[in-house]
Amino acid sequence: MDSTRQKKISRLLQKELAEILRIVGKEFAPGKMITVTTVRISPDLSVAKVYLSFFPSEGGAAILESVKNNSGRIRHTLGQKVRNQLRIIPELAYFLDDSLDYIDNIDSLLKSGK
Repeated sequence: MDSTRQKKISRLLQKELAEILRIVGKEFAPGKMITVTTVRISPDLSVAKVYLSFFPSEGGAAILESVKNNSGRIRHTLGQKVRNQLRIIPELAYFLDDSLDYIDNIDSLLKSGK
């Protein structure tokens, strides 16, 4: 169960990371849209798990690797934006959120009648 503080920080990080990835995401994934679907923060507020979704989803693993390789730059930019709200910027761990692909797959199976 997340505390109120964890929920507030998760929402703040999700909003700011979405804005950062909207701007610098053009370098990682030209022609693709990067969405921050969820941010989960550890109870000690030191690690944030960031779940990303890509549209179109082809090549998502390669884009995720590119984002991971530039994690330091993204974290620095995040620190500049939230330095007045957070004393310590959490470490960011990125994961691929493939729930939209799963939903599309179920939807196509239901439409085909299988």
